[in-house]
Amino acid sequence: MRLDGKVAVITGGASGIGAAIVRRFAAEGARVTIADLKSPLDPLPGLFHETDVGDEASIHRLVDATVTLHGRLDLVVNSAGIGQSRSFLDTPASLFDRILAINLRGTFLMGQAAARAMIAAGRGGAILNIASVSGLRGNVGRAAYGASKGGIVALTEVMAVELAHHGIRVNALAPGPIETPLSATMHTGAERAGWTERTPLGRYGTTDEVAAAATYLAGDEAGFVTGHVLVIDGGFMAGGLLPS
Repeated sequence: MRLDGKVAVITGGASGIGAAIVRRFAAEGARVTIADLKSPLDPLPGLFHETDVGDEASIHRLVDATVTLHGRLDLVVNSAGIGQSRSFLDTPASLFDRILAINLRGTFLMGQAAARAMIAAGRGGAILNIASVSGLRGNVGRAAYGASKGGIVALTEVMAVELAHHGIRVNALAPGPIETPLSATMHTGAERAGWTERTPLGRYGTTDEVAAAATYLAGDEAGFVTGHVLVIDGGFMAGGLLPS
């Protein structure tokens, strides 16, 4: 029960990594709100609040409803995101704008609203942003997605520095190849083979493995950890020339 009594909001919590974090946080004692465009297909242990992270007013309604219900907000995970594998030259500006609007701008807006609520309550808190190894390395087909996730890395560090004196810790997770509905749409068969070949552990990770790392960063055990990007990638970022 490492998050016992904590009030948590997870955007993009209806599926994929977000849903795994919802289940793990609830199991650890948190009172969870699932913020997403559509309610979960499978039952999850938390309250659902319809939220569009691309809409500032929608985010404020989410935060206000959470504070009204619980009196405070302790934890936020910015997991809402979209992506598409398109080469740099074939990426239309409209797609670039859309991906950055949800992934990067949405993280900014939610982080800002959550931080203001935490400061008003005077209790501090923790914010966790979901980045990606594609925001740390120039992966093919990730012009828009990689730019959005790289922006999240930089944003996380700025937030961590500026919010530290309010007692708010801000960290990021950078997953590599993880079995999610999004990766199923973005990764072709050839890409899956490439990811697996370049990952020293030789497999895709699970959403539960990401959720375990999120639980650590959200909890009091990580009380002296802020501004950190925790890579969860089976060794992908460390890999150079791999054994044949």
